[in-house]
Amino acid sequence: MAKDTLNNVKLGLFISVALVIVIISLYLIGRNQNFFGSNFYVRARFANINGLITGNNVRFSGIQVGVVDKIKVIDDTTVEVVLVIDKNMQPYIHQNSIAAIGNDGLMGNKVINITPNKLSSPVIVEGGLLYTRKAPYTDEMMEKLSSTNNNVEVLSFKLVNTVDQLNNSKALWRILNDTTIPVNLKVSINNIKEASVKINELTDVIHDIARDLHEGKGTAGMLLTDEKAAADIKQAIENIDKASKESVTAIAAIDSVVQQLHQDMFYGKGAIHTMLRDTQFVSRLNNSMVNIEKGTAAFSQDMEALKHNVLTRGYFKKEAKKLKETKKP
Repeated sequence: MAKDTLNNVKLGLFISVALVIVIISLYLIGRNQNFFGSNFYVRARFANINGLITGNNVRFSGIQVGVVDKIKVIDDTTVEVVLVIDKNMQPYIHQNSIAAIGNDGLMGNKVINITPNKLSSPVIVEGGLLYTRKAPYTDEMMEKLSSTNNNVEVLSFKLVNTVDQLNNSKALWRILNDTTIPVNLKVSINNIKEASVKINELTDVIHDIARDLHEGKGTAGMLLTDEKAAADIKQAIENIDKASKESVTAIAAIDSVVQQLHQDMFYGKGAIHTMLRDTQFVSRLNNSMVNIEKGTAAFSQDMEALKHNVLTRGYFKKEAKKLKETKKP
């Protein structure tokens, strides 16, 4: 009897230990921990873990490599996540690898995805800190999707109103039904083509002119390329400038003379004032002119008398003959 009791106790202990081992194994398997292999720990810090919990999977390039072991709050803006990862994956995870929180499917559990960086970097060590990147969260995507749906709804409403306005627009349909518009449009296109041809011809002409100018052809080309012509033009401009300055000086001198004459006339000075204002002088001048005219007339009579005088008539005939010979061609 005592032997059966001892056997039952041993059997119960064996079953209890076996259940504990099975439960622990199932727990470890459920957390995807390597029960028979070695692991190493790395850290990642996020501003918002968005529902991540311990036991969630960790993936490297899409491969299941570990689980989330611990989550602790560092401060009011930072949450640190400790990851337990298979030791065999350590050579492939570098210090500049990037960890981001994602979803296992559209609405599945949270996962941490570790993405390798193209830039070279040392392999991460035990307890090393990974770089992190904020991933788009489901709530944010839903908010953006809702905002997009609202915008699409508004756009659809405006589009329907626009189509209704177009359908109700008599002027638009009148334009669309006008058969003369295509003809006029065709004519306009032909005119545009002709204008384009003329513009091309004008462009060619301008190109030829520019080439001639560059080669020094023609008057303009000579002016642009001939250094002697440029020097002559420069000298001519300098001469014009000099003449202009001299003319300014001459005009100033004339103006001074005119002003002096005006002052002489106004104040009764000089010969001009005497000639214009002194009546006695004018009377004398007139008498002198009359006497000169009388003297000239008397001299003419004397000369005519000498021509008919016997002593001097031969001389005047010889002079007249010489004058006639000199006039012959």
